[in-house]
Amino acid sequence: MNIPFLDLKAQYKAIKDEVNPAIQDVLDNTAYVMGKAVADFETAFAAAHGVKHCIGTSSGTDGNHLVLWALGLGPGDEVIIPANTFIATAWGATLCGASPVFVDCDPQSYNIDPQKIAAAITPQTKAIVAVHLYGQPADMEALQQIVSKHGIHLVEDCAQAHLAEYKGKCVGNFGIASSFSFYPGKNLGAYGEAGAVVTNDDELAKKCRMIRDHGTLTKYNHEVYGHNYRMEGIQGAVLGVKLRHLKQWTEGRRRVARLYRELLSNVEGLQLPLEVHDRRHVYHLYVVKAKDKRDNLARHLNEHGIATGLHYPVPLHLQPCFKHLNYPKGSMPVAEDLAENGLSLPIYPELTNEQVTFIADTIKRFF
Repeated sequence: MNIPFLDLKAQYKAIKDEVNPAIQDVLDNTAYVMGKAVADFETAFAAAHGVKHCIGTSSGTDGNHLVLWALGLGPGDEVIIPANTFIATAWGATLCGASPVFVDCDPQSYNIDPQKIAAAITPQTKAIVAVHLYGQPADMEALQQIVSKHGIHLVEDCAQAHLAEYKGKCVGNFGIASSFSFYPGKNLGAYGEAGAVVTNDDELAKKCRMIRDHGTLTKYNHEVYGHNYRMEGIQGAVLGVKLRHLKQWTEGRRRVARLYRELLSNVEGLQLPLEVHDRRHVYHLYVVKAKDKRDNLARHLNEHGIATGLHYPVPLHLQPCFKHLNYPKGSMPVAEDLAENGLSLPIYPELTNEQVTFIADTIKRFF
């Protein structure tokens, strides 16, 4: 049996009769950048998450930058982010000229550890970026208390957490603004690059809309510095179709996660991810830990036709580009342990119970 890490072909086959006409409509109307398809998607995505505003962008990375840019961050400012995340989270700060300050993650949720943040706050700290890593929301109540006490911004990176919930409320509602990625492999993925910013702040939404379109709301009247972070029409059309399936796909991911837990919970030497009791995990990734055996386990699975992934093998504080920040190895032990021992198993709604059982049986044979 051959099981890919992700099967976008299977997903496309299931929705091609919906998505092909949507793309054709964009082509017929030559609405290649922004346009009705993007506007309709923005409205629907905001409604799905219970927020007032959605601003479509050209990528999730651009969304990260757009939020901090609109908040006025610049040189001399500091932004606290988790050491265990994709590097695009850090680019939001560096592209503004600000400095990322890394904090270790919680050993259970794998998200930023609120108890480690106090030591990282300085007079230059202007924001904390909470990444809802792997699809599980961070501890937003604790983070809200911290930013309230220090008078700084709380920003959410929801790139892996579409429709995830914290205490019954969708992510995107806890910080001043939030960014989403629609990279093709995400739970809600475009057919190319795309992203979004969501916020309940009217003025911030207005500024984000201006910045993403060369600093203007009306053509050739540039009110602020800006950039070209606009979403393409085809991506808006694709996302509009796929959004209608997202709840069903999310339940499919949660089904796979439940089956993994049922089949693998008693495997000695394998640590499964924990879903924190007051959060609704959407399982963009299913990351297990195999202490000192990760690479051998990955090789064993590959030999049996099962693809795996590493998220992320080098934590941000040890990346060569951040060498000048002088974080020594050992300074973020939880993130480093995940980097050395974490392994991502296949998880997507098209996985059958038979395939999940085969993966679990193959893992059991290894141990």
